[in-house]
Amino acid sequence: MKVVNSSNHDKKDNPVVISLNDIKCDFKIKSAVVLKGNQEIASQLDDLNQDAKYDELAFVTDMAANSKESFTVLFSSEKSTKVYKARTFAEMMAYNGKGKLAYITSFSAKGDENVYSFTHHHGPAFESELVAYRVYFNEKQTIDPYGKFNKGLEINATKFYPTDEQLKAGYGDDVLRVNNSCGIGAFKGWDGSNATHIQPVIEREERIISSGPVRSIAQAKVIGWEYKGNEYNMINRYTLYAGHRDIVIDVIFDEKLGNVNFSSGVQKLKENSSMFSDHKGLVGSWGTDFPVNDTIKYAKETVGIGTFIPKQICGKEHADKENYLYEISAPGKSSLRYYTTFTSKKESFGFKDDKEWYDYLKIWKSELETPCTVEVKAL
Repeated sequence: MKVVNSSNHDKKDNPVVISLNDIKCDFKIKSAVVLKGNQEIASQLDDLNQDAKYDELAFVTDMAANSKESFTVLFSSEKSTKVYKARTFAEMMAYNGKGKLAYITSFSAKGDENVYSFTHHHGPAFESELVAYRVYFNEKQTIDPYGKFNKGLEINATKFYPTDEQLKAGYGDDVLRVNNSCGIGAFKGWDGSNATHIQPVIEREERIISSGPVRSIAQAKVIGWEYKGNEYNMINRYTLYAGHRDIVIDVIFDEKLGNVNFSSGVQKLKENSSMFSDHKGLVGSWGTDFPVNDTIKYAKETVGIGTFIPKQICGKEHADKENYLYEISAPGKSSLRYYTTFTSKKESFGFKDDKEWYDYLKIWKSELETPCTVEVKAL
């Protein structure tokens, strides 16, 4: 296979994804090896729809501007015990009634049940070396961030709630109080004036799809979302790659959409706040607030947020009480994709102020609009 970067940007940890539906193979794929020349690089096979068959192969690779790289991919019908270095991590946990936590892969409930606190950290949590997120298990489905001082994986140790000893040792923590906003680019409805939560629904499910060396994937699923006179079955899938701070958000419906509008964007921040928009699908905010209700133990945090809605699905720009937003629509389509990202000012590797952050967002959008191309040929 060949990967081509035709852009003028160097791309570090560029994601490369192959759909196995496009691979003509006379056996069930159970493992794979990716070679760059004679060097094996970390890769990952993922089963996206839980049918016990792998759907995608993914790896990341550095791509210089205006460059081309060749790779060889070997598929096998044999399982592999090989373990690559973890560069992402995801977990979901539930309380077992005895004061202990049990690791789970999914949790589902009737749509009118209040199960927000039945799962630890209120839903799935996932991270790269740079950032961590969780997705709330309720009608908000808010994406809430965890900021780090230093690069590394922390959630397995802190469970999103570091102890006093871990905080003293330099671990990160929750850095944003999202309230009723869209937080970090959560998918919302749109009533013409305000973003709306995903309710009522018949059933909710949240799940960890994968936790691997290349990427972690979580998803929130609803059955029977009553919205603007229709009922929708919908999956919001969140993919975080190694070396990345941004999430790829895929919104998948089980039927083609009509002329219906949704929304997403960034949360308004309270103190020393600012916002940026290019009025073409990119919106960002920067500011400071207490991350939790306990304002004695916890200090204020400063964060930057960004969301990019590609032009094919981007509609009018708005601001409501909580958010800076764009309308989203995809008539005739059953899926859509957009992107969101964030930074915490306490990062030793991050951004000092809103100008640096907004400059980064412009570059981020440009890179997303000029993806690498992948050509696959059977040997």
